[in-house]
Amino acid sequence: MPRADAQRNRARLLEVAEEVFAERGATVATEEIARAAGVGIGTLFRHFPTKEALLQEVYLARLRRLTDDAATAPTLADWIRRAVEQSRVKNAFADALTEAGVDPRGVAADVHRDLLAAIGTLLRRDQSTGAVRPDLRVPDIVGLLAGASRAVEVAPDSQSRILEVLFAGLKP
Repeated sequence: MPRADAQRNRARLLEVAEEVFAERGATVATEEIARAAGVGIGTLFRHFPTKEALLQEVYLARLRRLTDDAATAPTLADWIRRAVEQSRVKNAFADALTEAGVDPRGVAADVHRDLLAAIGTLLRRDQSTGAVRPDLRVPDIVGLLAGASRAVEVAPDSQSRILEVLFAGLKP
């Protein structure tokens, strides 16, 4: 088990990297991330041997939070709204990994499985209350979410309208 200071450094690096990547994009230098986290570049590379490894961990942390949000969201619509609001940055991380030759789906298989299970729980719960049409399945929700996320990137001023149309389609 790593020392407490090493655990803190790793957590701090992930937190700062996510903020810096979200603000400035994936092209930011690792030296800048280390400096912003208050550690040396050697410390960063001890925890994350490559920039791609750091990006991967930041991406996985985002997916884990998305999964946790799905597990605690009051409704599927609430969760979809939050997921779409956060999607620009998540998609940017996935795109950066792809550009680096890393398959985001491959590295996130376990987290993705947990996310699908959490979406399934939300979907079944809302279907049982009559809030969501009974013929929808988890892959439908994933596709709708992916489409809405990319649509909001293309037309950010239309986010409310895009979600309104999506939610109308979920209703029985």
